[in-house]
Amino acid sequence: MPAGLLRRVGALLYDVLLLAALLMVATGLWLPFTRGEAITPATQPVLEWVYRLMLIVLTVVFFGLFWTRSGQTLGLAAWRLKVEREDGALLTWTDTVIRLGAAVLAWLPAGLGFLWILADRDKRAWHDRLSHTRIVRLPT
Repeated sequence: MPAGLLRRVGALLYDVLLLAALLMVATGLWLPFTRGEAITPATQPVLEWVYRLMLIVLTVVFFGLFWTRSGQTLGLAAWRLKVEREDGALLTWTDTVIRLGAAVLAWLPAGLGFLWILADRDKRAWHDRLSHTRIVRLPT
């Protein structure tokens, strides 16, 4: 059964909080290298790009480890949801990268691509369609 908007938003909120905590810890580990100063393009242009790349890699790894092993992040599991490919298989790392990239595109126009769930007959967002994945509700 396809997952509705409210369940997906609930799971997303859980996952965003967990990811934010992970990214804060990772950012804290950079402080000795910057002497406690913020990383900015004006003060450390190369380090800023390395830092941004690290944040992107951690985000991909966070979702990828969950999605490729069980199809469930902690947020998805709490809301009894699962992400899967259209054929029902677990996502691959390539699927993960495509889904996350497509999610950025879905959120860019003020979240319209995510709200598309309300209009789509299969309750799929733009990033679901673009990545050939879906979020399903698990039985009780």
